[in-house]
Amino acid sequence: MADYGFLSVLEEEMTVNCDYDFAINWDKRRHAVEVSFILQAQNKAGIKTVDAKGNSSGDDILFEDCVLFYNPQKTVFNKEDYLAAIPYEPKKGLSREFLVFFAQFLNDTADKGLDALIDFLENPETQEFFIVWDRQAFAEGRAALEEKEFYPYPRY
Repeated sequence: MADYGFLSVLEEEMTVNCDYDFAINWDKRRHAVEVSFILQAQNKAGIKTVDAKGNSSGDDILFEDCVLFYNPQKTVFNKEDYLAAIPYEPKKGLSREFLVFFAQFLNDTADKGLDALIDFLENPETQEFFIVWDRQAFAEGRAALEEKEFYPYPRY
């Protein structure tokens, strides 16, 4: 039987603390966990948008972004592919207190991102849209946590 460690707690806390559609992908080979979320906005004016792949559309917007939890000794990845990349210690794992903070921080970041997306669609002067992960605020919030209950990286 598998021990899902911090994955189970992460899913619980995302369900409680995140208002957006999300998915958790456990990549066992890379020793990584991806948390993706989706922002949705109506494109009432049918403004032509161009995505990162160069595809153009005037449809409503579905924007997906992703945060990575990774093992610093084993996970190989491109930081440019993620909104944020957060290391974990495999045996120690992540604390419930941190995972609550993470889910709330991600939700707040998505709220700001959705506001930016709506502003982008409503303001013809705005040329691009992006979400910002405030690394300093995240680090300060994490440093202020009193972590007690830790869950290791999942075993299978």
